[in-house]
Amino acid sequence: MTKSIHVVAAAAALILSLGAGSLAQAQSGPTPQEQMACRSDAGKFCAEHIGKPPQMNACLKANKTKLSDGCRKVVESRGG
Repeated sequence: MTKSIHVVAAAAALILSLGAGSLAQAQSGPTPQEQMACRSDAGKFCAEHIGKPPQMNACLKANKTKLSDGCRKVVESRGG
């Protein structure tokens, strides 16, 4: 249970860090749908980077071809 909470937090941090290129997106933060879209992928491909938004961002970008369609769209829409 705790791991899934950390994964959700990591996904939120990831999406916020990806949005840094767009001030409006960064200010609005991730939607619950965006968080859910990347939760599984963040835990599957980048679990070692949970709690480290810059590393999580880089990891998901590096694994973009392996991401689910939903998460890939979120990463791309947030500048990744």
